[in-house]
Amino acid sequence: MTEPVPAGLALTHEHDRSLRVAWRGGELFRYVHRPWDARVESPKPYLHPIRTLSGREVSLYRPHDHVWHKGLSIALSNVGRDNFWGGPTYLRDLGGYAQLPNNGSQVHAGFEAMSADDAAVLLVQRLDWTAEHGGPVLAERRRLAVTVRPDAGAWRLEVATELRNVSGADLAIGSPETEGRAGAAYSGLFWRGPRSFSGGTVRTPAAEGADELNGTSAPWLAFTGRHDEDGASSTLVFADHPDNPGHPTPWFVRSGVYAVVCPAPFALRPVELAAGTTLALRYAVVVADGDLDAPACEKLAAW
Repeated sequence: MTEPVPAGLALTHEHDRSLRVAWRGGELFRYVHRPWDARVESPKPYLHPIRTLSGREVSLYRPHDHVWHKGLSIALSNVGRDNFWGGPTYLRDLGGYAQLPNNGSQVHAGFEAMSADDAAVLLVQRLDWTAEHGGPVLAERRRLAVTVRPDAGAWRLEVATELRNVSGADLAIGSPETEGRAGAAYSGLFWRGPRSFSGGTVRTPAAEGADELNGTSAPWLAFTGRHDEDGASSTLVFADHPDNPGHPTPWFVRSGVYAVVCPAPFALRPVELAAGTTLALRYAVVVADGDLDAPACEKLAAW
């Protein structure tokens, strides 16, 4: 007798390695919570592959130009002198990028909650952010929640993180931009799209374009790219929560050479995090089939 296909969402746990979330039998994403990367890549949990409801892949893993780019992740480039992004660090006092012994890692410490039914999946994870020398820097509580809108051809991932400073000293969380590299505000929730998405369309509530929208502040930003083989399109909508610092956030976005999106709360100035205090950030990422115009993106951002 043929095994029935699940009626809605389903969660599969690959013990001590990853979680897989599927919709009606088709995988939406794999969340690797215990990565096996080299230290220089600042090991961190990530989502890849990420797919639309129709099964189209909308993420990229370890591209040769930046091997520390991994699908969708939370990556901080400048946490004091520590790098939780991967690769070299940009520092003002060094005059640019340098490969330093400062590549930290995000270590899975356990799941507080893990639940799934046809309508929703919820994961609550604890992570220890550890410096390359082994010292504690941040303790994180991360929440991932998944829901689906089949009527809109879309599904939504809510990402909420609470980062507590456990380093014993005050920390400044910044980006290459706050260290002096103009237009390089990457640090935070970060997505790298497929190679075929190069040249894709970037939309905000007020504009449509490409790389010239880098640095734009907006409550949401959408990226539409095309797939190889059949030329079909997919759209990802990223929404900044009103309670996030600096809302509406500036956005780090690239389209011309490769597809990347990063809400950039550390673009204009470092966020000061006193010892023992917590920084909370919350976002929604909506993954949809099709080339969606601004009004359609607005509706999904409000979802």
